Amino acid sequence: MLTRRRGGLQREGAALDATTERVIENFQGNRDTVAILEQMIGAGRIHHTMLFAGPAGVGKATLARRFAAALLGGAEKIQKDDLSSPENQAMLAEREKLPSDKRNDDPLLLSSHPDFVTFPPDGPLRQISIQQIRLLKDRAQLKPLRGEWRVFLIDGVDRANEQAANSLLKTLEEPPSHLILILTAQNPYDLLPTIRSRAVQFQLGRLPDDDMRAFARARGMTAIERRLPLAAGSPGLAVSLDIETYDRRREAMFKLLEVGAGAAPFSEWVKHSEYISARKTEKLDYYLDVLYVLLEDLLLVQNKGEGVRNPDLRPRLESLAGRVSFDWLRSAVRKVDDLTELLRRNIQKAIALDAFALELRSV
Repeated sequence: MLTRRRGGLQREGAALDATTERVIENFQGNRDTVAILEQMIGAGRIHHTMLFAGPAGVGKATLARRFAAALLGGAEKIQKDDLSSPENQAMLAEREKLPSDKRNDDPLLLSSHPDFVTFPPDGPLRQISIQQIRLLKDRAQLKPLRGEWRVFLIDGVDRANEQAANSLLKTLEEPPSHLILILTAQNPYDLLPTIRSRAVQFQLGRLPDDDMRAFARARGMTAIERRLPLAAGSPGLAVSLDIETYDRRREAMFKLLEVGAGAAPFSEWVKHSEYISARKTEKLDYYLDVLYVLLEDLLLVQNKGEGVRNPDLRPRLESLAGRVSFDWLRSAVRKVDDLTELLRRNIQKAIALDAFALELRSV
């Protein structure tokens, strides 16, 4: 049986210095974090609330599923809730087409395993809604159907709107004894301080080059010399990256920066703006991610640094870097940050990027 102890749950009779066993299988990288989680399982001390933080693609949700499978069994069923699977991607795309009242009446969750539930971001703005958190609170009271635990994953808790975040706090304050809640976030400081303070935080880092190359070879990836620098230590990004689509977005965003720097007339951006506007399914954050990478590369080239993620663009990067100042780059990053903050509103992609270019030309 389980007894409450400060900091988590203790299986009665379990030795706290139990030898760590390899119980979380097939997870790439961040071995120190994995070892701590395995020790928790081996010792029978499981924290009620854990926060897995780190860059996109380093495996936060994957680790949550592997951890749950080690506790609950049924790894095949739990794996079906992977949001990156084609089936789940198609389902999320279909939900985006629904009016908000339809989504609110049927809050999104995935639960192929009876004791493992995933609450992912939903809708065109990909947010965690108050309706989902209310459903979580209701489901949290249910006892496990098998075993001793229920594991809930809020994948992207930093996408929770204000109502949802405040409602979540009530569950975190007094979680049921059988509930393990795992939160994932790219930046934990986007969360309410009261949420962070109630969770044990694990910071997942990017994988070193040797591990990424081993991962790429094991997966039989193509275009490794392009793919790995762009993934920057994130296995999930390396797997999901579509080089052709990335190059199209990159060309558009590089032209945007050239226009913003006065290195090209605004008319050269217009064709890209019209194309982006016509592609209804492409989200603004896809383009902002590319902008961040290009700005980072410009800063590295300007300061003779290493690790440029678009080495095939180096001549163009060097030419543009010679035209702009550090203040211009800093202003550009701030403006991308501002657009990122606006992603939770239904802003028009092309109009937002047009304004970005015009504002930079005035710097």
